[in-house]
Amino acid sequence: MRVVKELMKEGIRISVFSWNNKYLLKFELGMVEQTFKVSESDLLDEQSLEAFLEGMFWESVKKRFEEMHLTLRNQLEIS
Repeated sequence: MRVVKELMKEGIRISVFSWNNKYLLKFELGMVEQTFKVSESDLLDEQSLEAFLEGMFWESVKKRFEEMHLTLRNQLEIS
């Protein structure tokens, strides 16, 4: 696995890895993380990656983090 790029956006750490003809897009915030696998043929260059990390996809990633943190917090309170 090779690191292609690492960046921060709105406090979320984004790591892009290349592995088995796929890009792994790893998003980390606090105690939770999300990972997506995308074919390398779908993201041909860095400009494609920048566009991929915008719009509805990006908004969904942020919303999912809110849901994940709430789920974790609720479970920890029960335990």
